[in-house]
Amino acid sequence: MASETPPSDEVVVLVGGTTRTATIQGISAAGADPDVMVHTPSADLEIVSYGEPTRSPVVPVSPTGCPTPAVVTRAVLELASVDTVAVDAGLAKPTGAPTVDLGAEPGGDVRDAEPVANAHELVERARAFGRSLPAGRVLVGETIPGGTTTALGVLTVLGERDAVSSSLPENPLSQKHDAVAAGLNASRLDAGALAGRPTEAVRRMGDPVLAAVAGLVEGAVESGTTVTLAGGTQLATAAALVRHAGVDAPLELATTSFVAGDDSADIQGLAADLNLDLTVTDPAFDALDHPATDAYVRGEAKEGVGMGGLLALAAERDVPMADVRERVATLTDDLLAETPETRTP
Repeated sequence: MASETPPSDEVVVLVGGTTRTATIQGISAAGADPDVMVHTPSADLEIVSYGEPTRSPVVPVSPTGCPTPAVVTRAVLELASVDTVAVDAGLAKPTGAPTVDLGAEPGGDVRDAEPVANAHELVERARAFGRSLPAGRVLVGETIPGGTTTALGVLTVLGERDAVSSSLPENPLSQKHDAVAAGLNASRLDAGALAGRPTEAVRRMGDPVLAAVAGLVEGAVESGTTVTLAGGTQLATAAALVRHAGVDAPLELATTSFVAGDDSADIQGLAADLNLDLTVTDPAFDALDHPATDAYVRGEAKEGVGMGGLLALAAERDVPMADVRERVATLTDDLLAETPETRTP
């Protein structure tokens, strides 16, 4: 269902979708198994909107029990009182959250020749939506399991630095590179072949969320809105698409210390390459002994669902990180206590 965009000086836009790339074994921790993972974006949007899943049958957690970054985003939203808009950019399962529906289909496998067949239409719809946002500043986040692999594919065909992060403690780069190589072969493309052709790059190697975020950012910039890309290497990839579309307006990338500390992600290098103003926020999760925050300290999740941007916003608004940590712990305890036989994998 569609929602009216709330008028605000600042608004958080969270774009959710799916890609069959997430079913490649071992590339994502955004769910305990593929049957659960397909619900993750829909559940994430519900957690951000309501503090708990409403229609989705699971609470997204990693195989070791690390809760979704949606919990961190929800915690900041409660403490900072920020308006949010959820966007359906290819959800495979219905969500109970009110959404703006861009008419996107779930993405295909990056190893196939055309994983986002309607990329052009999706970018243009998102662009129109971005132009319509009545806000002085937009923070854009994403939720899509498998998205760092499709991001790697897009960066590769654009000829950009092929560095991406991972929701797993050890980045499975070999599996990701193998998947991208298979996609290049299927599409008969070489690295850098689609430089300056961003829509074609996302059509051939990307996912619908990347298409939607890139279009949304272009539209927002065109209308004079300040844009913060709230995330890590996937949002940097969306910025690469925007830059290859010829947009040179100032853009901020706000990510977490977990991504910044991941050498395989090289977020500093990506930000410099793409002329992004990089903001890194450390929530000091190591100051709290709790399973939710301990998992992030071990290197799980790292980013997603706008987490880095919301943490940066909390710092801007002088919301104490101690309050954020305590709220994350409480939300996690409440989520995992609710009917665990149906809510958790």
